[in-house]
Amino acid sequence: MSTEALVRAALAEVLDPEYPVSVLDLGLVRGVEIQGATVRVDLAYCSLGCPCIELIEDDIRERLLELDGVEQVEVREVFDRWTRRDISARGLKLLRASGVA
Repeated sequence: MSTEALVRAALAEVLDPEYPVSVLDLGLVRGVEIQGATVRVDLAYCSLGCPCIELIEDDIRERLLELDGVEQVEVREVFDRWTRRDISARGLKLLRASGVA
């Protein structure tokens, strides 16, 4: 059975398609819920018209389905306002190293 800590560790391996930073470090993950064999991930995006939404959601599903006990993954888009303050210290370091921040 997967725990929230295991799910978050797996999400830390899912990179944004445009930057070498995980969706977790970018602050896109707004919530994780585990109910039996189903994992629900709430995500906010940097912009409403983000062209990578499907790629990110597919990558999240693919990675989480690799976890023991996970049979279904639901990714729910939430409309929380995302800002630079949502990026973790590690995420900012990685963005700076790649010349973005």
